[in-house]
Amino acid sequence: MLKYFISIFFFFVFVDGFSQKKENKELEKDTIVYKSPYGIRLGIDISKPILSSLSGSYSGFEIVGDYRITKRLFVAAELGFEEETDDEDYTNSTAKGSYLRLGINYNAYENWLDMNNEIFLGYRYGFSLFDQTLNSYTPNVNSTYFPANGITTPITASSLNAHWSELIVGIKVETIKNLFVSASVSYKILMSSKEPENFKTLYSPGFNTIFESSTGFGFNYTISYLIPFQKK
Repeated sequence: MLKYFISIFFFFVFVDGFSQKKENKELEKDTIVYKSPYGIRLGIDISKPILSSLSGSYSGFEIVGDYRITKRLFVAAELGFEEETDDEDYTNSTAKGSYLRLGINYNAYENWLDMNNEIFLGYRYGFSLFDQTLNSYTPNVNSTYFPANGITTPITASSLNAHWSELIVGIKVETIKNLFVSASVSYKILMSSKEPENFKTLYSPGFNTIFESSTGFGFNYTISYLIPFQKK
């Protein structure tokens, strides 16, 4: 009888020890922390060279970059150059110059495990420095923006500038490790601009076409690569 109770005792001790080991392993598994890479991400907007090859009136390029400062927050910037010729009913003009946009992106997407994708909202302050050439002008009696006399000899206004704010929404997907494809749209609000004499600024590099409401729209399609410095 004593031998029987001793056997039962060791059986329960074994089962209890096995159960504790199993619980400890499950606890360790549940507490694994997946760290996200932090670093600088650099790339280009591939929509601009594509548009340059398709349109004889446009040429441009843009370098993009961001740096992760918290789990969801990124400092972002875009630097570029554009040349655009607008052919309107009464005017033909060319704007050419450089621009810089600075701001932040907020990632609203909750990634699974070690995924690193984004659905982001962003803000940018934009600044451009450019020249605008009025290539030709046909008088329009109702025009308040252009000279009263026709123009056939190009007139260039130099050192013009524009300042604006823009709101951005977009997605960013990691296709292979550290390589990202992104698409975004932006709504731009012109804050101020230096106008040339006798005619109006119709296009600003980085802002695009300036409507009468002093607003504009933009689109970006980028490929970028992340250079990770650390994981948190």
